[in-house]
Amino acid sequence: MSVSLWIWAVLMLAIAAMLAVDLFLHRDNHVIGFREAAVWSGIWIAAGLLFGVVLWVWQGGDVAGTYYAGYLIEKALSIDNVFVFALIFSYFAVPAAFQHKVLFWGVIGALVFRLVFIFVGAELLETFFWTAYVFGAFLVYTGYKMAFRHDEQTPPDRNPVVRLVRRVVPTDPAFHGDRFFARIDGKRVATLLFVVLIAVETTDLIFAIDSVAAILAITTSTFIVWTANAFAILGLRSLYFCLAGLLRRFVHLHYGLAVLLAFAGVKLILSETPVGKLPIPVTLGVIVVTIAVSILWSLRSTRGAVPDGH
Repeated sequence: MSVSLWIWAVLMLAIAAMLAVDLFLHRDNHVIGFREAAVWSGIWIAAGLLFGVVLWVWQGGDVAGTYYAGYLIEKALSIDNVFVFALIFSYFAVPAAFQHKVLFWGVIGALVFRLVFIFVGAELLETFFWTAYVFGAFLVYTGYKMAFRHDEQTPPDRNPVVRLVRRVVPTDPAFHGDRFFARIDGKRVATLLFVVLIAVETTDLIFAIDSVAAILAITTSTFIVWTANAFAILGLRSLYFCLAGLLRRFVHLHYGLAVLLAFAGVKLILSETPVGKLPIPVTLGVIVVTIAVSILWSLRSTRGAVPDGH
């Protein structure tokens, strides 16, 4: 799928405008409640689904179906991001009023990381056929780790990048409002909120590798991969505030995500064999059924559980 530069430019401007509106509406650092988060989640999801309709009218059903498959798998994987973000915020005891700012800049970093990985990954797959086997094996292994070693979480302050930043950048071990940097005794230092941002960014960098590889198993069209990632990631902040109090009910969701990653890996490997690429309707069906089963299984297993904060 060939897309002209002016369409890319319009898309980037639209995403920048949406981010600007979101930043403006939350400039007062108020605590985001469930109702507000649900409304914004609905807006972001509607935007993502509507873009698929635009693609359907513009490029046809196959392209739109590919986009929706990528969007769904990215949206599902973003839920796992929410689990880790909740762990980071809890570990550093980040005040609720400042969490949105960290997530906002975290999303911008995520968009940049993914843009780089998408172009590099797509070029590798188009140039060297054997990279499909490498990426496929990586996804299958990642799926295995998610299914059977999901609870092996590294404490945020042991993150190598976080530790490096604390060594290199003078850091004050306290929050100073919503500021990432503050001046103490005439010296400019990073605040604890900046350390939290680094933890979020580096964690998302790891997630970006998994998610981009997963969607490249569906298509190597950089435009489709980028738009599916972008619209899924744009709603990540609202999704966090929607699900933060319900996360402990999704006890089996990681099994569903593991299946999706493994499926993407197998699909990528098969694409370079006589089997070829699996039909998009099959891919969509597997994604929808896997997500639905894992969520319903989780909710059934935790029936009667009281969400955090209630």
